[in-house]
Amino acid sequence: MRAVAARARRRRPRDRGRRRRRGRVRTDHVDGFTLDHGFQVLNPAYPAVRERVDVVALRMQPFLPGVGVRQDGGLAVVADPRRAPTTLPRTLRSGYVRPRELAALVRWAAPSVGPVRRVLEGSDTTLAGSLDASGVRGRIRREVLEPFLAGVLAEDDGGTSAAYVRLLVRTFLLGTPGVPAEGSAALPEQLARHVPDIALRERAERITPVAGGYRVTTAGGAVSARAVVVATDAVTAEVLTGVVAPTMNGLVTSWYATDEAPTDLPAIVVDGRRRGPVVNAAVMSAAAPSWAPPGSHLVQVTCLLKGQAPPEAEARRQAGQMFGVSPARWREIARHAIPGALPAQPPPLRTRRDVDLGDGRFVCGDHRDTASQQGAMVSGRRTATAVRRRLAGAGPTGR
Repeated sequence: MRAVAARARRRRPRDRGRRRRRGRVRTDHVDGFTLDHGFQVLNPAYPAVRERVDVVALRMQPFLPGVGVRQDGGLAVVADPRRAPTTLPRTLRSGYVRPRELAALVRWAAPSVGPVRRVLEGSDTTLAGSLDASGVRGRIRREVLEPFLAGVLAEDDGGTSAAYVRLLVRTFLLGTPGVPAEGSAALPEQLARHVPDIALRERAERITPVAGGYRVTTAGGAVSARAVVVATDAVTAEVLTGVVAPTMNGLVTSWYATDEAPTDLPAIVVDGRRRGPVVNAAVMSAAAPSWAPPGSHLVQVTCLLKGQAPPEAEARRQAGQMFGVSPARWREIARHAIPGALPAQPPPLRTRRDVDLGDGRFVCGDHRDTASQQGAMVSGRRTATAVRRRLAGAGPTGR
């Protein structure tokens, strides 16, 4: 994600002046706290992550394989008993274990556990339409599924491709999301470790055709090459290449320091009552103790960003209610507003868009595949293959 508006209320991040290869996935370290630019998680079940990433080296800190749900009577827990057997009593007491509702949910999710091609080749509709067709309704949809997916998809109108959501559900069933011990920027740092000659902090302004290739003009000068790869967010890619950017969904995340943990539950928490702009919150230090200094705790609160960001006080108030505590003494460390958090994925789902523009220009990013870390990595791999083919004289691939 690329943060376009951020503020730090304490000392400057200690790595702001360091040269880091991280792209849109950014992490700051402020007074012993680890702050991603926007709330992000990494799912080790993504095929590209399994193939290309040393997950052990990231020292992943997993969340509970489930969700905390704020109800009128308190904070309920709904978790996968296979991976978190000790939470089974709380899940059974949550009020969401209703045979008819669960049967409908299983019916809707069934394609997620079969071959991926079955999801991709089947008919597609909106998430809301697919849930209606499967008979998924009642509390489990209204209080658990829809609030949780709003934070994952960065939208709450149910208009996302059902096929895309089923692919995400597949990864949730196969893996437990978490965060790297040093923050999410550890992932791109690892991927770029063996890439030499990277010039940082030079904004590309335009790409101009020249004899034998292209010239890329930056604020610091210009460089010419036989091929140019634009690996940016979708909006910047449109400016530089003319490739039309998809609609972008936005999120805004506030990071708070507190001396007392609102809960020791290492889970993403949603508001089943849906009484405000917050789509999820989490005590990050409960899942990832390294993200806060000794004696302190770190809380993230995320809202949808539709135009202007919701007032910070409103988000803080709702988050306190979700945890059942007063947030009056929480100290906001930073707030990141990210209008282009995720490309929208309306139906029918398109999992492949051209990365080779056919004239020595290439474009990659999650907007060329699926809106996920998986999509971004697969897009990069496809682009690398296309560049090699062109430089070897095989001509454009178109894919």
